[in-house]
Amino acid sequence: MEAIRDAAHLCIDMQNIFARGGVWETPWMERVLPVISNICARYRERTVFTRFITPEKPENRRGQWQTYFTKWQRATRSNLAPRALDIVPELARYSPPALIVDKPAYSAFFGSRLGHLLVERHVGTVVVSGAETDVCVLSTALGAVDLGFRVVIVQDALCSSSDTGHDALMTMYRTRFHEQIDLVSAEELVEMWHPD
Repeated sequence: MEAIRDAAHLCIDMQNIFARGGVWETPWMERVLPVISNICARYRERTVFTRFITPEKPENRRGQWQTYFTKWQRATRSNLAPRALDIVPELARYSPPALIVDKPAYSAFFGSRLGHLLVERHVGTVVVSGAETDVCVLSTALGAVDLGFRVVIVQDALCSSSDTGHDALMTMYRTRFHEQIDLVSAEELVEMWHPD
């Protein structure tokens, strides 16, 4: 596998809402937090955190999102605790210099400034970690592929609330997207990526 150059680390949705006790608790987030924290510490100038920002109320979104947030009223901003959408404290300490980009949907590229930000910084590769493997990470990875970025997923720096979904996606990345998405361990990442 070739060395990683001109890269940014996209840390997807490691927010309090997905942490222990959150509305969308992701049980093994705690297990991957030290791995992600090490990546952020090593590449803090090149890290971008994304935050999934829910609507104030369901009617603020259109179509199926309105139906979704009608079911998940507890996750709308009018019902959430004040810091629920913040990056978890273990990672928030890296910003600044790490950047934070808010998004209204699963993909970090939809309705956000992320694509422009990466182009302005001459990024050719995105290194992806975060939550959840089979939802926002998936959508962001495919969005990055569509935009022509090389995608490197750190497989031991992902978490999901569904073991079945996580395992299915890891298989799909290996078998269907192996020409556009590379899977590496956090240890391999350190060997492959030496930023200037």
